[in-house]
Amino acid sequence: MRFKVVILHSAEHDLKELRHYLISRFSPQAWHSTFQHLKSTVAQLATSPYAGVVPDEIQQLNLRHYRQVLCGMNRVIYEVRENTVFIHIIADTRKDLQSLLMRRLLRADK
Repeated sequence: MRFKVVILHSAEHDLKELRHYLISRFSPQAWHSTFQHLKSTVAQLATSPYAGVVPDEIQQLNLRHYRQVLCGMNRVIYEVRENTVFIHIIADTRKDLQSLLMRRLLRADK
């Protein structure tokens, strides 16, 4: 079974921030390589959405339908609903996920 993959606005915003960061700190080639790797990882979710694990921070909130896959130094956090995968977050693995989730909740209220 093939799942539909939807990249939400929040994840698109993450990609823009990641692009800016990688180009300004490293090089356009670093961005291109990272982006290609991310595209490949996201494409794999269409056929294997349950391959990801539930992050501990999210499991503590009892939200088991959210999962993550690692892609280099980034994590892709997504939700599986019926036959659709919703990409919510693309974040550096070194970022504190709980703080990131709290900022997202606060930003959603605006």
